[in-house]
Order: sequence, then C-alpha cells, then structure tokens
Amino acid sequence: MTRNYSKNFIFYLVPFICGLISTFSLPPYNFFFLNFISFPFLLLIYLNLEIKKGFSSFLYGWIFGFSYFFSNIYWIANSLTVEEIFKPLIPFAITIIPLFLGIFYGISFLIFFYFKPRKKIVSIFLFALIFSFIEYLRGHILGGFPWNLISFSLVEINEFIQILSYVGTYSLNLFVVTIFLVPATILFDVPSKAKLITVLLTVILIISNLIFGNLVLNKHNNTPNSPMNIIVKIISPKIDLKRFFDGTDPSLVIKDLAEVGNIDSRDALYIYPEGILPSINLNEIQDYSSVFGNYFQNNHKIIVGITRYKETEIFNSMALLDNDLKLISVYDKNKLVPFGEYLPFENFLKNYGFKKITQGYQSFSSASERDLIKMNDTKFLPLICYEIIYSGGLYKYSDNYDFIINISEDGWFGKSIGIDQHFYHSIFRSIEEGKNIIRSANNGISAYIDSKGQIIKKIESTQKGVIEIDSYKRGSKTIFSSFGNKIFFYFLIFYITVIFLLKKRERQ
Repeated sequence: MTRNYSKNFIFYLVPFICGLISTFSLPPYNFFFLNFISFPFLLLIYLNLEIKKGFSSFLYGWIFGFSYFFSNIYWIANSLTVEEIFKPLIPFAITIIPLFLGIFYGISFLIFFYFKPRKKIVSIFLFALIFSFIEYLRGHILGGFPWNLISFSLVEINEFIQILSYVGTYSLNLFVVTIFLVPATILFDVPSKAKLITVLLTVILIISNLIFGNLVLNKHNNTPNSPMNIIVKIISPKIDLKRFFDGTDPSLVIKDLAEVGNIDSRDALYIYPEGILPSINLNEIQDYSSVFGNYFQNNHKIIVGITRYKETEIFNSMALLDNDLKLISVYDKNKLVPFGEYLPFENFLKNYGFKKITQGYQSFSSASERDLIKMNDTKFLPLICYEIIYSGGLYKYSDNYDFIINISEDGWFGKSIGIDQHFYHSIFRSIEEGKNIIRSANNGISAYIDSKGQIIKKIESTQKGVIEIDSYKRGSKTIFSSFGNKIFFYFLIFYITVIFLLKKRERQ
C-alpha cells in the first residue's frame, strides 16, 4: 500500500513540477537550460511508472499541460479586471483555459502510450514527433493559439534561431524538443556506445547550428543600410486602457499622441498603436481634422489602429491617412481574439448578459484578405495585435514587401509576463519572413527589429517615447516564407522514417 501511495504521489507531482520548471524557460525569464531537466525527467518517470491504462497516460500529460499553462498564461485574468462585470469570471478563466490547453499535452501522452514506449532511443524521436505535431494542431484548431511553444525558450539565442528562415517555428519546435530529451538517454536501456553517439551527434548539431547562425548574422551586419525616402516614427504612448470606458476626450488623447511623436517638419510616417483613439471610429475621424491639423503637416502620413464600421459590421482596422485625415489605405484584422474581440455563440450567450471583453457589445467581424499598405515605393504588411503570433501564411501573394507593421494594445496584459511573451513572437516572425518589423504598442514593448531578429531599437512597456527609422537593411524572401509549414510536414516524414529504421534495428 505504501508503494502504491508513493507511486501515485510521483504520478501527480512529477508532471506538475515539470510544467512549472518549463515555464521559467520562456520569456521573460529565458532559462532555456531548465528544459534539459524538465523534459528528460518527465519522460523518464513516465517510462518508469509503466502506466497500464490509456486514461492514466492522458492524465499524466494533462497535469503537465495544466501546470505549464496555469503558470505562464495567468495574465489572462488581467483582461477581466477592466470592467466590473467580468471580475467574477477570473477564477474560471485562470483554471478552465489551462485545463483546456492541457488537453493537447494529454493527447500527446495518450498517443505515445499506444506505441508501447520503452527506454530506447526511438522513444525520444517518437515523443518529439507526437508532441510537436499536437503543438501544431494547438496552433490551428478552433482558430489556433500557438502561444508559448517550447521553442520560444531559445528566443534570446539569436544565432541558434536563424534556422527559422529555412524551417519555421513548428520545425524548430520539433528539433528543440528532441534536443531537450537527449539527456534522458543516459538512463536508457541501451549500450554505452549508443548513448555516447547520441549525445555527441546532438552536440555536433547544436554547435553546427550556432556556427551557421553566427555566419548569417555576420554577413547581414556587414551589409550597408539603405536610406529611406521618408522618416518612419514608431510612437509608443502609455495611455491608460480605461480611456475606452471613462469618456476621455479624444482631443486630449490626440494632443498627447502628437507630443509623444515629437512632430517636426521632416517628411515622415507616424505609426500609432492599435485602437489608440477612444470613442472615435474611422467613419467619423474627419470630425477631428482641425485637431490633427494643429500638429501634422502636408508632408506627414499617419498609420493608426482604429475601429471601422461597414454597414452592419464592425472591424478592428489599421488605416493609412494623410494629414487631413483622408483615407489612403485600410486593413481589417483577419484573426480575432476569442472573447476579447468576438463572443463565440454570440446569439445564444448574449441572452444571458455575456459580451466581448473589449468596449461595446457587438462583436468585431473578421476580414479574409490581407493586402499590403503602400506608401510611395515602400510596402508594409499589416498585422494587428496577436496576428503576429501565427507562423506561416502571413501573405499569400508572390509580390514582395519591405516591412511588417504590428500595432498592438498590450494594456490587457497589465504588468504581467504576457507583455514579453507577446513581443518575442515578433522576433520569430522577422526571421521566418526575412523582414524588418515595426512594432508600435500602447502599454507594451515598441521596437524596430531587423530581418534577422535583432532588436535595433526598443522602448519598454514602462516607458513612452518614439523610435525613428531613416535607413534599414533590406530583407529577402526566405525559404520558409515561400513554402510555409509544408516544411514541417517534410520533417515529420523524416522523423517517421528514422523511427521506422530504429524499430527495425531493435527487432534485429
């Protein structure tokens, strides 16, 4: 009986502790080496427990997933504190969402169970394959939520992640899960020679990738900058989120935005964050042309996040305006935040008093097209808020563009780690797409990131200010931007082949 109690205690405690440990490998902590402890330990204990039932295997993974997400997306509760009506939902949000996301990890272990894994090298490839494929599904099912993939633990090792331009985030996730599991081979039931070869090959691959990344960065950094025919100003204000709800005079906000932007007489494009103007939509912004006219001149253009009405629909939009506030170009957001920007099953839930978290009762509509915003000879790919977290398929047409613009309102994260987690997705997207990223955030991190994921200029979430860009290093179309996540499936086929060969070798 004591033995069974001890076994049950280990069954519940180990995945929970491993989930907590892996959280500290992610931004803003970035202790990536912790995954060399949590993942091998998670796998070894699982194999030692010799679990006999599929549900027990699922439960083991579910506990790991719940602990992992409970400890790294707790910031969801912050978005429920802005309006009083949402505060009673906080306990449900910080438990139900991690429980739901943990199901994906439970499914990973359930599938792993049916392959009857043992302490063999093949178990590493098998687990990495299943886990990474389920992570891919997590990023796509029900709109997808590819937040805090394990590969983001390496975001600060810029040399290592240059491979993203070839393979993308999901393939990198496959590789790093495999690498983090390698220490488990020390306690596997395989010959010492096999253990040594596995560890040496892993070390060689890591060093080779770091050398490759270093060469890529050196070549890029030695390339001269190309001058721009206009100054780009990234504005990072710090206007309280409550402006949406307290009737703040938009004229006062416009005055604050102009002062932060340090407006002068040079030809310039001023880029402001998502939804920065309270109580103003694009259809009525002309009413404030005289206020804008006090600050902006004929040689100025403005990009701003703003609400747009179109017949019975409402969109979260990014608009390019001239100094008279005449519309030049507009982009309507494609990927909306569930419950934040739209209420699932709205016709049913609104009968019980539910609404979306952002201001207003009507859900935003999503657009299906993402067209470039063009100004003179410069082309921008627009992304609003968490659209930056999606890997692959950002732009489906063949024509090239110069910059990715990401505008965001990060006040919904409060002062939590969510601000950093959101920001670091930009680094992965810049390398994948081979493009410079302009990021303007209110109550978040604003930055200019080059096409190799290097942060050129940055304004922290606790500050306000402006970043000026007058030259840049041109990015180029990457292999990943051309083929997208097809590459991930090619590597899945490669892993399946390796697993088949290792299984065949075991039988012989």
